[in-house]
Amino acid sequence: MRALQSKPARPIELPPYDIVALVLQGGGALGAYQAGVYEGLHEAGIRPNWLAGISIGALNAAVIAGSPERERVERLRAFWETICAVPVDWTGSAETMEGLPMALAFRPFQNSAAAMRALLVGQTGFFKPRFPPPYLSPFTGDPATSFYDTAPLKATLERLVDFDLLNSGAVRVSVAAVNVRTGNLVCFDTAERRLRAEHFMASGALPPGFPAVEIDGEYYWDGGVVSNTPLQRILMSEPRRDSITFQVDLWSSKGRLPYDLPEVLNRQKEIQYSSRTRAVTTHMMQMQKMRQALQVLLERLPESARRDPDVIEIADLACHRVTNIIHLIYKSKAFEGHSKDYEFGPEAMREHWQSGLEDIRRTLTDPSRLDRPTPGAAVTHDVHREDRVR
Repeated sequence: MRALQSKPARPIELPPYDIVALVLQGGGALGAYQAGVYEGLHEAGIRPNWLAGISIGALNAAVIAGSPERERVERLRAFWETICAVPVDWTGSAETMEGLPMALAFRPFQNSAAAMRALLVGQTGFFKPRFPPPYLSPFTGDPATSFYDTAPLKATLERLVDFDLLNSGAVRVSVAAVNVRTGNLVCFDTAERRLRAEHFMASGALPPGFPAVEIDGEYYWDGGVVSNTPLQRILMSEPRRDSITFQVDLWSSKGRLPYDLPEVLNRQKEIQYSSRTRAVTTHMMQMQKMRQALQVLLERLPESARRDPDVIEIADLACHRVTNIIHLIYKSKAFEGHSKDYEFGPEAMREHWQSGLEDIRRTLTDPSRLDRPTPGAAVTHDVHREDRVR
């Protein structure tokens, strides 16, 4: 890792929230940003008790929940260094570009080379190309429906993740995938079933690159096909409880007007994969306002009316639970293009990781962002906006 640009966060004692959630969006190679965010939370002593992820976010969640607490950051680093490793025979030396100054490394070219490498030869410990390619395959099934074999990912997960620990209940884990047959988004949750490597691979099985993953007779694709964030799983859980959620997104909903075709492709991805976060957050805010209005109305009713069974049922919807969302969004670098989500180079990985670490450290410099909202309220914080939405 490069020299840190900010001081490690001091240990922080969170207010008494029932749920401390870490929600991780999908975004391929950009997921190293989430690893950096987790490192910052870990050094501040913040331990999520609920992890929810989709695609690369699901893989990060698996490594975190399936590692002893003291080893979580190091196992995340081992995971990312594994899947971003440069084959020695690709450029003659895996360290040739690494040692050059930034001015000589030509980062756009370096990133494009990393993307091309991923497309042509795959990524160590993650996926490998199929030969023959699917459009020439004489077989059916996975060889005919996907460009890459993800067997290396299964081996990596089983090496780095303790699935007994992951399923122990110490931390709740939820990951989402799409049932290929029904088209429905399905959430795999340790509160309901035992999760295996296949559940996390299913969450990241983005077609047509990766094959659908079979689980109990059904086949699943990447959850991002329907929704790229599992935030709703946290916010809509019953019974409602006081919660603080660290929502880590890899795609920004805001961006400039594209000026060429690569920019169009990049902007399309950003809009497509960030839209559900905006929709879920907006819906949550609307629901919270409705609950507050119901509470005001109920307080004006006479005591006799409050004892009516129908009114009691409505009162359950107007509880005083609070919601605090700390929103972190990866901000693209000027030299990154539409292939940034499959540029699995070591240098890009370290920069993404460092960006996440810097953003969460900056967020935690103001402990008031972690304060409990007033009863019945919901707030969101975004270090890049520096404002509060109620």
